[in-house]
Amino acid sequence: MFLTQALGNRSTIRKRHAMLRRITMCVAWSGYLLIPSLLSANTSDPSTTPFDKAQDRLRAGFAEVVEQAKRGTVGILTQSTQPDGKAFSVRGSGIYLGEGYILTARHATKRQGGGTATDPPHVSVISSTLEEAPATLVGVNQFLDVALYRISQEKVPHGLSARTFSQAESLPGEQVFTVGYPLGWGPAISYGYIGNPNTFLQTVQSRLLQVDLSACSGNSGGGLFNARGEIVGLVHAIIQTETSREERRCSRFAFAVPGPLVHKIVTALKQGKSFHFSKLGLQLTSVKFANRWHMAVAQATGPARRAGFKKGDVLLSIDDQPIHSASQLKTYVIEHTRPLQPVSIRILRQHKEKVLRVILGKALPSTLK
Repeated sequence: MFLTQALGNRSTIRKRHAMLRRITMCVAWSGYLLIPSLLSANTSDPSTTPFDKAQDRLRAGFAEVVEQAKRGTVGILTQSTQPDGKAFSVRGSGIYLGEGYILTARHATKRQGGGTATDPPHVSVISSTLEEAPATLVGVNQFLDVALYRISQEKVPHGLSARTFSQAESLPGEQVFTVGYPLGWGPAISYGYIGNPNTFLQTVQSRLLQVDLSACSGNSGGGLFNARGEIVGLVHAIIQTETSREERRCSRFAFAVPGPLVHKIVTALKQGKSFHFSKLGLQLTSVKFANRWHMAVAQATGPARRAGFKKGDVLLSIDDQPIHSASQLKTYVIEHTRPLQPVSIRILRQHKEKVLRVILGKALPSTLK
């Protein structure tokens, strides 16, 4: 009985030996690959693995990124109302760009008086180390709600960390964070994600990044940063939520002006130039045919009227880029063209396709009103 069973298992034994050899080979290769990591591991703590060490390095690296962004953020001070000058309050946030330049939102600095809003020629800023410094107005852009100030080199607070702009477009789901002075307190740090990078509000003419993170009044003018600490947006607005004090608002729904657009404005202002966006001059409406909605001309003014657009023209494409929505067309004109540039727009008029050539105009700040 035993002999028969043993003979019957010889093939099984041979298979097991072959399997053991393969397993030994795999273990040997795995050990060879892990040796460098194991040698660099903390041998004093047997519970520390190479993966733990890598995670610790990542956390430490990101913590340094956040710290540098915090040191590159300033608070925009309000004018002191205390006669002894011992009290101060923060009304907005700003970003240090190096060489004394402070970037912020225009509405975080402008002052109301006599029924009009003015851009103050001077503001005071405060760093995360509580050093105060005066800054002089370089220029503003009403179109994007951007203001640029500058601190004289000898008065730049110690330890400010200059921030740079990202060259890449933000994508939905991208992890971001902001540093600022919500409700006049901070610097506070909030983490979140890019939601829809193509949203529009009545407050600016460009598209905005919709961001899922906590922000309050006072965060305006602060930076929206990516995981490398680069500026991907300038915090512009929040969705108002119910509150017992109307002037103190917070939300989980924030909006930021895209970094590449802000970078263009900043570059022009540093050079003492006024930056202008293109103007097409079309007011659009929606029409439906063939079970699909299309953009059509409701009214043509300026460049569009001179190019021959008529009410009811259906827009098909601009420079061979299909037109699917009014926001898409607006984004293309603002971000991919310049004033006096010719563009070709393909239309459908009375069931016939036609191409109209438009010489774009210049969008003035008054278009915001």
